[in-house]
Amino acid sequence: MLKRLAFMIVSLTTTLGLTGLSSPLFAQTGFPSKPITLLVGSAAGGSNDIFARAIGKQLQTALGVAMVVENKPAAGGILANVLLAKAPADGHTLVVLSSTFTTGAAIRTNLPYDAQTSFAPVAMLAKGPLLITVGKQTPFQTLEELVIFARANSAKLNYGTSGVGSINQFATEILAEAAQIKLTHVPYKGMSPAVTDLMGGQIDLLIASAPSLLAQVKGDKIRALAVSTESRSDVAPSIRSLGEAGYAQSAVELWWGVLAPANTPSPIVQQLNAAINQVIASDDMKAFFIKEGASPAPMSPDAFAQHLSAELTRWRRVAQAANIQPE
Repeated sequence: MLKRLAFMIVSLTTTLGLTGLSSPLFAQTGFPSKPITLLVGSAAGGSNDIFARAIGKQLQTALGVAMVVENKPAAGGILANVLLAKAPADGHTLVVLSSTFTTGAAIRTNLPYDAQTSFAPVAMLAKGPLLITVGKQTPFQTLEELVIFARANSAKLNYGTSGVGSINQFATEILAEAAQIKLTHVPYKGMSPAVTDLMGGQIDLLIASAPSLLAQVKGDKIRALAVSTESRSDVAPSIRSLGEAGYAQSAVELWWGVLAPANTPSPIVQQLNAAINQVIASDDMKAFFIKEGASPAPMSPDAFAQHLSAELTRWRRVAQAANIQPE
């Protein structure tokens, strides 16, 4: 009997260790006690939605409760953030969002929440590079060649984005600032028409996510000059980095992460962080992220909070310097 009891205790301990749900912490928080809702401020099929569903599926096992993804595609993600800010601070309502959270907050002064005080950072999920690409009609084979031309021909080159205030615009403007060049902005309503016009020669330059552009680069329909990161990326290891081109200070990475309402108890935030970090470290999730143009980026809640604060400061400065204003 004693042997059987010991075996059951070992088995239970092993199971709890695999799920990332330690029994002392669960006993302390009583969390989770019901299904967890993952809000997504975009429609199904976008990267935030895809990541939320993939993470949610894994967290169901890790936390032992259902994970319900709710899409709230309104106002560029603002509705989902508002709903989160007003939700009970008990860890059962979270939001999965991306870099747009900080770029949007950098140019909007009338948001119905405070990007830094209305939320509790829980965990970063992943980071991914942007690709710096040009149309095949341009003569540029390297980033250096583009910069030389742009310095001699102010505002002659145009660049596309998925819209005013997008991460595409911020990434392009911070590079233009460092390179001391001036480019003409052509905003689109989404990335698809921008990619089409890059291939068709209507725009010269486009900085966008790897999933948006890598297939066209591999198909020789557009030309990649660099990835937006300081060093080479596992997502596109054959493409030079901004650091190699001498523009490490302009490095930009897309990121995806999870927030909870402000004042969510620290033990619950830590429990969620531990579970998420364990999930994204698995080989299956690493392979999933690479396929989606990203890499796992485990981070403590405090480190994620510092990252958000630093990004807000950086993008507010860039917005002011480049006169980026909301439409």
